[in-house]
Amino acid sequence: MSTTTNPAANGGPANTDGAIRAGDAPLIRFGDEQAMLLESAVAFAREQSTIADVRRRMEMPDGFEPALWRRVVELGWPGIAVPEQFGGSGLTLAEVATVAEPMGRHLMATPFGSTQQFAQALLAGGSAALQAEWLPRVCEGAIGTVALFEADGDWDLTRIGARAVRNGETLELSGLKTLVCDAGVADALLASVSLDGAPALVLVPREALGDARLRRDTVIDETRRAFDVTLDGVRVPAAAAITGEAALVALAMIRACALLIASAEAAGGIAGVLDVVVPYLNTRAAFGRKIGGYQALKHGCAEMLVGLERSRSHVAHAASVIAARGDAEVALRMAKVEACEGLLFAGDRAVQFHGGFGFTWDCDAQLYLRRALWLQSLHGDAAHHRARLADRLLGEAMPG
Repeated sequence: MSTTTNPAANGGPANTDGAIRAGDAPLIRFGDEQAMLLESAVAFAREQSTIADVRRRMEMPDGFEPALWRRVVELGWPGIAVPEQFGGSGLTLAEVATVAEPMGRHLMATPFGSTQQFAQALLAGGSAALQAEWLPRVCEGAIGTVALFEADGDWDLTRIGARAVRNGETLELSGLKTLVCDAGVADALLASVSLDGAPALVLVPREALGDARLRRDTVIDETRRAFDVTLDGVRVPAAAAITGEAALVALAMIRACALLIASAEAAGGIAGVLDVVVPYLNTRAAFGRKIGGYQALKHGCAEMLVGLERSRSHVAHAASVIAARGDAEVALRMAKVEACEGLLFAGDRAVQFHGGFGFTWDCDAQLYLRRALWLQSLHGDAAHHRARLADRLLGEAMPG
C-alpha cells in the first residue's frame, strides 16, 4: 500500500479517487504492485491450502510441508520486506500484510509470520554482520522465529526472566521460553534475555539448541506448532547479541510485525468463515426450507461481513502508517482488537450455525474458531490493547 500526504488535512482539495482518509494520517492507496501481489497470493493460497490440505498438514509431525515452503520461497515472499542489497524485494510490511490475509483465509500452515518477525528484528536492530549473514539466507528460504514469552504470560516484552551471562567472548544462556512458533523447523531463533540487567536479543542457531531443548506445546490451533524452548546451557558468541537501544527498537519492531500479521490473518479468517458457512446455509434444509432463509442466520452472516470490512480497513490503515514510517502503535492495537474479535465472533457463530455437528472435529468451521482463540491471545488480547489505547489516547489509565 502506498501512502501520500492527505491534502484535505492542509486545506487542499477533497479526494475523489476512492482512497480512504484518516485525518492527518497517511492516505491509503492500493496500488498496482499490491493488487498484483494480492491476486497472486489469493490464487496460491486457494490452490495450495484447501481444507483437505489443511487437515492433512495438521496430521504431520511438524505441521509443516517443506514442498509448500519451497513454493513460497520461489514466489519471493520471505524477502518481501527485506532490502534488495540482501536479496529481498525491498518492499514494506504493508506488502507482507497483503500476503498474510489470504494465508489466514485458507489457514495456510507455513513459518511465514515467524520468519518475518525474525527478519524485521534483524533489520531494526541487528549488527551489520548479523544482517549480512542471515537476511540473504532468509530470502533463500531459511526459517527464523522469535522466542519472547515466558511462563508468567507477561505481554510486556521488556520484562524478561531468561538470562545471558558474559564469559569472555561467549554468552551463557539460561531460562525457559514458551509458545515459540515454528521452533521445530527453524534454522535460528532470536531469544529475548536479560543481559547486564537490560533487555537484549540473542541469535541462537538451531545447531546450538539441538532437539533435546525443544518440547512441543499443545495449543488449541493445530495448524500451528509451538514449543517450549529451554535455554539452559546454550552458549553463543557475544557478537550474536543485540543490546542497548537497538534491542528495544528490535523488540518494538517484532511486536509491530506480529500485530500486523495477526490482524491481517484474522481479517482473512473472517472471509474464510464466510466461505464455509454461506454454502452450508444455502444447502442445509430444515422444516422444508433452506436454513439460510431464516433471518437470525442472515443477520449473523451480515454481521460477519461488516466485521470483515471493518477489519480490512483497520489493517490497511495500520499497514499504511507503517509503510510511511509513522507511529503505528494506535493503528496496530485497534487493528488487532477489531480483526481478532471479528474472527472470534465469526468462528463462534459458524459453529453455532452448524448445530451439533459444529462441535465435532469434522466440522471445518471450528478450525477457524481455534485460529481465532490462538490469535486473540497472541501479543495481547482485546482487553489488554484497549487498556493500552486508553493510556495512550486519554493520557491516563481508565479507572478500574
